[in-house]
Amino acid sequence: MDSRQPPKKFEEALLALEGLVEKLETGDLPLEEALATFEEGVALVRYLNEQLTAVEKRVEVLARDLGGAFQLQALTEDEEET
Repeated sequence: MDSRQPPKKFEEALLALEGLVEKLETGDLPLEEALATFEEGVALVRYLNEQLTAVEKRVEVLARDLGGAFQLQALTEDEEET
């Protein structure tokens, strides 16, 4: 990505990525601009992946107790690696 900071919200980053994809799909960009746009897209994909991974870990710690109700459990190091 260029010198701008990544968006603060997942949805903003996703919209920005969609805009970059549309620009690239037109095929009208000069080579250098297309490469810079692609690099910015890769940075956004990495940011989005990090956000999804963090959310996935938070969801994984939800577990049902014996009564069937959801309860939060601490994520152990062993669970983080799976």
